[in-house]
Amino acid sequence: MKATLKSLRETKANPAVSIFVKTHRAHPANEQDPIALKNQLKVMEERLTSEYDKRTATTILENIHAKTNDLNHNYNLDTLAIFASTDDVQVIRMPIDTTERVIISDRFATRDLVRDMASAVHYYTVVLTRDKARLIEASNDRVVMEFDKDDDSQNHMESIPFPIDNNGLYTTGDGGSDRSSNNESSYLKEFFNQVDKSVQELWGEHKMPLVIVGDAKNIGYYKEVCDRPDNIIAMVSNATNLDDGSAQHIVNSVQEAVEEYRTSLHTAALGEIDKARGADMLRTDLQDVYRAAYQGAGETLYVRRGYMQAAMIDEKAQTLTAANDASEKGVTDDAVGEIIEHVIHNGGEAVFMPQDIMSDDQPIALVTRY
Repeated sequence: MKATLKSLRETKANPAVSIFVKTHRAHPANEQDPIALKNQLKVMEERLTSEYDKRTATTILENIHAKTNDLNHNYNLDTLAIFASTDDVQVIRMPIDTTERVIISDRFATRDLVRDMASAVHYYTVVLTRDKARLIEASNDRVVMEFDKDDDSQNHMESIPFPIDNNGLYTTGDGGSDRSSNNESSYLKEFFNQVDKSVQELWGEHKMPLVIVGDAKNIGYYKEVCDRPDNIIAMVSNATNLDDGSAQHIVNSVQEAVEEYRTSLHTAALGEIDKARGADMLRTDLQDVYRAAYQGAGETLYVRRGYMQAAMIDEKAQTLTAANDASEKGVTDDAVGEIIEHVIHNGGEAVFMPQDIMSDDQPIALVTRY
């Protein structure tokens, strides 16, 4: 998703059309989604035909309808985002809430999405039993997807696609096998080693942290054979219905562990901020933060959750001047979002901090690379 958002942010088009539609994950609520999409497309059509020439409007409309006419709304998440120009259309299902709207400009409207994605803990949940392994992608407390053998993302895998059945010498129903503890552990470790190869192949595409779910013994075996144990941010041994429980049930079961991980990030962040301050590599003035972010010097941006600031921005002069009236001509209503985009675009990261940790006096801090 980060790569997609980066590509969208770098795109300039005239026009660049961004459409956001609120959607639903389950039936019967998702029966409303085709109507909501149709309504937003109607708004977009009226604006395009009134603001642009017929050829441009027709091209974009045809491109969008080609991508959305046969859209299966049974796979919807919480938002459907459509980014369209005369050259391309991208339709993205997202696990975040957004305001329904149509934006037509010379750039795609990615700022809210970047902010929401940066504030989320995005992770893989590896679900382990002796007979089966499942893989669930989640963002905070929401399921993005559970991997299935028919998923496009697993079509060309060298390793075994998820879900993975244990078809080795030891299975729970094999009454003829030698079930000594040594043989059992050996067979399970070999199974979990195969599972980890699949996890690592998918991890290589997205670099997301791992939450491991299973009983204590299986978690221990997996950790022994895992190629990148440092990627494991949490291990949960008290979840139930691991074989056939819904993906959302599993994700709900790991939320306490995810929140502990988030808290650990906040604690570590305070240490990093103090360390950077001592090395004169910390910027807290909004103008200084903006200039460093724009120049690509930002390593990690720490932002108080909910902090927004209207400002007048001059990219050529690399200046940012705070404004009180967001509706004033030339004023950007969310300069902090602009800074976040620059940091992430230049390879840095953004960390959102609780309001009780970052005060009103210091709502933003940037650790620089030099």
